[in-house]
Amino acid sequence: MSNITVAVLAPNGFAEELGKKGTTSDITFYNLKRGESTVTLIEPTRYPEKLSSLFYTISLADRVILVVDEITATFGETVLMLQSAGKAQGYIIFRNYLTPDQVAPLIKGTVLEHYEAIEHDPIGLREKLLDAAAKLTSHQKIKEGVGNGTVPVDHHFNVKGVGIVVLGCVTHGLIKKHDSLKVLPTTKVAQVRSIQKHDDDAETAVTGDRVGLSLKGIEAEDLDRGYVLTNDPAIKSSLTVTGRAQLVKYWPAPLKEGMVIYLGHWMQFLPSRVTGVSAEGDWRMPELSFTVDKELVYPPGAHVVLHYLEGGKLRVVGSLTLS
Repeated sequence: MSNITVAVLAPNGFAEELGKKGTTSDITFYNLKRGESTVTLIEPTRYPEKLSSLFYTISLADRVILVVDEITATFGETVLMLQSAGKAQGYIIFRNYLTPDQVAPLIKGTVLEHYEAIEHDPIGLREKLLDAAAKLTSHQKIKEGVGNGTVPVDHHFNVKGVGIVVLGCVTHGLIKKHDSLKVLPTTKVAQVRSIQKHDDDAETAVTGDRVGLSLKGIEAEDLDRGYVLTNDPAIKSSLTVTGRAQLVKYWPAPLKEGMVIYLGHWMQFLPSRVTGVSAEGDWRMPELSFTVDKELVYPPGAHVVLHYLEGGKLRVVGSLTLS
């Protein structure tokens, strides 16, 4: 079974034309399946009220569907988030008489410049997405799944007769039934009792798979969104992080020590404080140090999206590549 995860950035409910509705919170999941090919679609249900809803949706996705009805501040913010998150694969649907020529100057120099413009055709789009999933052959998926695996938790709950179940996407590597996984940033360890992928039982899950993992050895109160299940020794957990930033071109001034910046990585959206700034030449590409209120869990070289709270509203600042 091959899966791709797609962020649907459109009026809420657009994804109902494409898949069957699943888990709903501040982000809503929809599922699409044909034979061994599956597609997970995600909508940012609480955006633009909550910028974190947009971040989580984009963070989980392999590729993007962006529906452009009008040019607004929300559209601009979405472009900045996609650019900062480095989401280079996607499709754009123009509606309400907007044309690619009208939008082109606004996305020039961003990842969206290379998105494919497509028609609003739900049936054709479903087939396009399923075909893309089908191209991930079992050989490719196994190759991608070699080595230890990692699953950031986006939802968790108790199931009567089953126990604790967590939902998440495999970011890399291989997860097997009966694996023992660290629950970072805690010191807990949980064992995988069973694996489900799109309601089908499975023995393994690999890079890109959307999974439900039944766990033993852990309780609901030991888990939270953003926690990471892993048997990969390279995954770090730390209250201090450093890295090279790339600020968006619209950000007006250099970052300064003492500023509170929200770090977005996987399903984590954590407040932190800038403790060091070093910029030689271009202030939009500084070396930054942060202390985090709660441990950030990340692999070496992780890509983090930076956000700043101003006037009661979060704004996209840029990205940070961790040392």
